[in-house]
Amino acid sequence: MDWKKEWKILFVFAFLFLAFFYLPVGTNRFDNAVLEAFYLVRWYVREHVVFCLIPAFLISGAISVFLSQESVLKYLGSKANKVLSYGVASISGGILAVCSCTVLPLFAGIHRRGAGLGPAITFLYSGPAINILAIILTARVLGLEIGVARTLFAICFSIVIGLVMSFIFRKEEAEKLNSQFDLLEPKAKRRPFQDVIYFLLMICILVFANWSKPQNELSIWNFIFSVKWMLTFVFGIGLLLVLLFWFDANWRKVVVAICLLLVFGIFFNDNPMLVFAAGVVGLSFSISAEDGELGEWFRSSWDFAKQILPLLFWGVMIAGFSLGRAGHEGIIPSEWISTLVGGNSLLANLFASVVGAFMYFATLTEVPIVQGLLGSGMGKGPALALLLSGPALSLPSMLVIRSVIGTKKTIVYVLLVIFFSSLIGFVFGQFYS
Repeated sequence: MDWKKEWKILFVFAFLFLAFFYLPVGTNRFDNAVLEAFYLVRWYVREHVVFCLIPAFLISGAISVFLSQESVLKYLGSKANKVLSYGVASISGGILAVCSCTVLPLFAGIHRRGAGLGPAITFLYSGPAINILAIILTARVLGLEIGVARTLFAICFSIVIGLVMSFIFRKEEAEKLNSQFDLLEPKAKRRPFQDVIYFLLMICILVFANWSKPQNELSIWNFIFSVKWMLTFVFGIGLLLVLLFWFDANWRKVVVAICLLLVFGIFFNDNPMLVFAAGVVGLSFSISAEDGELGEWFRSSWDFAKQILPLLFWGVMIAGFSLGRAGHEGIIPSEWISTLVGGNSLLANLFASVVGAFMYFATLTEVPIVQGLLGSGMGKGPALALLLSGPALSLPSMLVIRSVIGTKKTIVYVLLVIFFSSLIGFVFGQFYS
């Protein structure tokens, strides 16, 4: 008998026994934290899965199947021009302006396709951090100086952290580069502009379906918000037509999918989620049973969903139990957080960065949260530190990133985000104090 193994099992049993024996069931804080975990998961499922994650899974699957590996290596590979690769990665992530969870399938897709670690990390950080609407809202609500600082340092961070990650793991990147020399790129089946339009339609569906209502009702952003579902519907029809004429999809299935989308769009136009779900069902019906690249696209997207969704849900539950939703408390009292982020000390900035890194922020919600903390005595330095680490990271995203690039690289990435956020927050706080 392996006594060492048996002692480990006994230790686990003893730990679980004591944990359940002293479980504080019945206390208000514990019971409320459990409810907060389920409230946050319910909110996440309603707000993010259909409109955010499903399009992201489809795009990431398409990247793995349709995006030319030669193009990925040319613009984002380890041998690509640094200015070009990091510029493309930061701009691409910034244009998408998605939350820390939605960017994960896209990050996994380009990483699997051959993107270098540095540009892939730059894309991973820039997607949720360089959000145009969030930056505008930050400047209006929290002040111009914090808005400008968030913009400049988020752009710089995305590139600097990517470069540092690439340098630290340069040996592994060199091995990856050598293995890529043996890969043969298959002959393209379509013209480049056809693939560009295909990807652009899916990105437009993702962007407009998640377009948030701006504060200024007279702005162009508000006009786009007022017609966003019409635009999303048109792009959905366009995507099905592209599959029919350029991707050799089964015309009977595509016609059924288009009719399904039209029927739901006409009779259920007051329920966008139902119409969107009908479009996803129609698209899945058109490609799931196909042979060749269309069937591979569905299977690849499904593989990403199986890999990422369970980790996200567990991460969201833990985040909800620990810190609660915006305006609500989890097991950790909010007074503790307000006290520890007060002033502009280095410890306050470090704590703000750590809390931001582990707490889940939905897009744009970080601004009212920071506004409330500023009203409770939070310094401007810790406020900036939280804004730089919070949107780009979360406990759910850490779990998924680990499944893509491994534990060691994930730990280094998280530590780099926390370090740079704390440092810049401290310097910014000292300057403005």
